[in-house]
Amino acid sequence: MSVDGGAHGEPLAPGEPLAPGEPGAPGAFGEPGEPGAFGAPGEPGEPGEPLQRLRALLADQGGLLAGLLSSEDTPGGGATGSPCAAAALAAAGPRAEGRREEYELLLEAIYEGYLVHYGEPRLLAPAEADLGLLAGDQLYAMGLARLVAIGDTHAVSELADTITLSALAQAGKEAELAEAVWLAGARAVGWGSTPEHRRAKELARAGSPEALAAMRTSAEGAAAAT
Repeated sequence: MSVDGGAHGEPLAPGEPLAPGEPGAPGAFGEPGEPGAFGAPGEPGEPGEPLQRLRALLADQGGLLAGLLSSEDTPGGGATGSPCAAAALAAAGPRAEGRREEYELLLEAIYEGYLVHYGEPRLLAPAEADLGLLAGDQLYAMGLARLVAIGDTHAVSELADTITLSALAQAGKEAELAEAVWLAGARAVGWGSTPEHRRAKELARAGSPEALAAMRTSAEGAAAAT
């Protein structure tokens, strides 16, 4: 998937509610209120462990991703590995207030797509590399499309940058930088961006040796975003 790290969206103030998406806008997890959707705007997602909720969601909607789910006989109900720390971090921020489970679930979907491309996925078991690439792209698109549907263009921009910069780090065999990119991007989703975060992204794009330290500082973050 080609993701262009474009212009930065304006962050919401801490605690400011998100604007709902267009009523007819398609959501990759289903229209709000339909089976397989996260739920209507303002409603919490289904409770439970995030990977199991994601597995159930993918199974319910069918198609390629459902067909690639690992066996439910696997310990953990078909999930291997742990929930994503970045997803939990984003969901803990003030920008996710009122929709924390939804944010955690959609970031888990995007991160699973990243793992399909560059690591060991926790839910999917593609038998062929081409299928894995297609599945990873679909997972990226699912999470980003839902963010568009709920009107959080800032989070869309930040996660598009996260996908792009983590791919650059992986291409440079810089696994620690890729991990720091995810955590810093998650903090920007949950709390809003900062000048330090924008500088860290510029350093990562330039391949600077200072990028790792800058991303780690951004991931630790300041409580007040700009």
